[in-house]
Amino acid sequence: MFNKIIKRAHKKTTKSPFPENSANGDQFYEVVVKHASRTATANSEPHILHPAVAPPNPTVIESLPQLQDVDVSERAALFLRKIQLCCSLCDFSNSFFAHEKEIKRQTLYELIDIVQSGSFKFIESQEDLIAMVSVNIFRCLPPSPHENSGTENVEPEDEDTYSDPSWPHLQLVYEILLRYIVSPETDIKTAKRYIDHVFILKLLDLFDSEDQREREYLKTILHRIYGKFMVHRPFIRKAINNIFYRFIFETQRHNGIGELLEILASIINGFALPMKEEHKLFLIRTLIPLHKPKSISSYHQHLSYCVVQFVEKDNRLADPVIRGLLKYWPVTNCHKEVLFLGELEEVLEATQPPEFARCMVSLFRQIGRCLNSPHFQVAERALYLWNNEHIISLVAPNRNVILPIVFEALEKNMKSHWNRAVHGLTANVKRMFQEMDAELLEECQSKYLEKEAMARELEEKRELTWKKLEAVAAQAVRDDMVLVN
Repeated sequence: MFNKIIKRAHKKTTKSPFPENSANGDQFYEVVVKHASRTATANSEPHILHPAVAPPNPTVIESLPQLQDVDVSERAALFLRKIQLCCSLCDFSNSFFAHEKEIKRQTLYELIDIVQSGSFKFIESQEDLIAMVSVNIFRCLPPSPHENSGTENVEPEDEDTYSDPSWPHLQLVYEILLRYIVSPETDIKTAKRYIDHVFILKLLDLFDSEDQREREYLKTILHRIYGKFMVHRPFIRKAINNIFYRFIFETQRHNGIGELLEILASIINGFALPMKEEHKLFLIRTLIPLHKPKSISSYHQHLSYCVVQFVEKDNRLADPVIRGLLKYWPVTNCHKEVLFLGELEEVLEATQPPEFARCMVSLFRQIGRCLNSPHFQVAERALYLWNNEHIISLVAPNRNVILPIVFEALEKNMKSHWNRAVHGLTANVKRMFQEMDAELLEECQSKYLEKEAMARELEEKRELTWKKLEAVAAQAVRDDMVLVN
């Protein structure tokens, strides 16, 4: 009885879970891809649910004739066969099946030419074409190096550049998708049924790829989709926003933040005036908190450009932007502090006097702390702010407020900072204030000397008090010793 059960179980397991290939060329399998868990292995196959036709085995890929070499009546069926051939996924972790990989590569090149030239009506098979693209690009991404090593917060420049072994095929598939989107033959009303929200979400998930070449293609493709499919624009912005939220408040790790910000820079540039409230909220709730993560150096240039564009479009946003920068100002990370000072200068260049007056007190208190930084690059970068003519034009009318705030920091630099370049730049700033208002500078100087004298007096009193306490304590010890004896 036991042997019969074993035999039946063996027969069930040998049955294929997929139906046999159909001879009808118009029939094609529907693909639902389960995408992108970082816990999956690098060579995991996409998860395919309920296919109508099983994808061909890579070991049986056969070369197909060129479209121009067959009769016109056979071209539609041959085109579908070529698409189906390209749905075969090749394993690039080894050198097996090199001939089959080359056949697929040549077929992908042919599909690129067909889509680009528009010589063949590929639009009739665009559903199958997008399904083929989905099978190839939507896959489980390999684990990040920091996950393999168990380390965290590794700077991007400290990591080795990763190259996806399947890139020879992936690049061609991405090229097909890009040519399909930009092709004048592509009808938006029809294409949006296949380039839908699910497709866009899976495309956005791929931005976490370690391969920079792939992220560059994704950036170009998503930007083209945003430009061509106006119906998807709000959804794309919201989806990118969610990626940023997850990065800021949960993972603190994502490879594609810089590329997504590049796309947003182009989007922000096209915002109409007056700016919508949702766009302002995006600045305050998303772009400003993006200054918090430690890995900001990998995307700060694009982030700064996005923020400055908002201020240039609406000057009233300068005050909340500056206050946001002060909120996330680094305390111990000097390199990050230099980045913040550079961005602050760009924001101030687009700031008008009314907005500057609202935030100048808290702003120059922070700049004063930067002036006294023991890290010479931070102190230098803060002093370079006075080389900007627009910033000087903002400071001059408000010197009665600003100079008393920063004067003490300037004096400390002149007396005790270890770097000569900082000494020279500090002297230049003092000379500039001397030319602006000599009386105010002398007044600040006298107040500073009075404050120093009071500080010395307090220090002397404190030392005297401690000496008295020590004398009393010593006397008490002597008295205790006498009583014991």
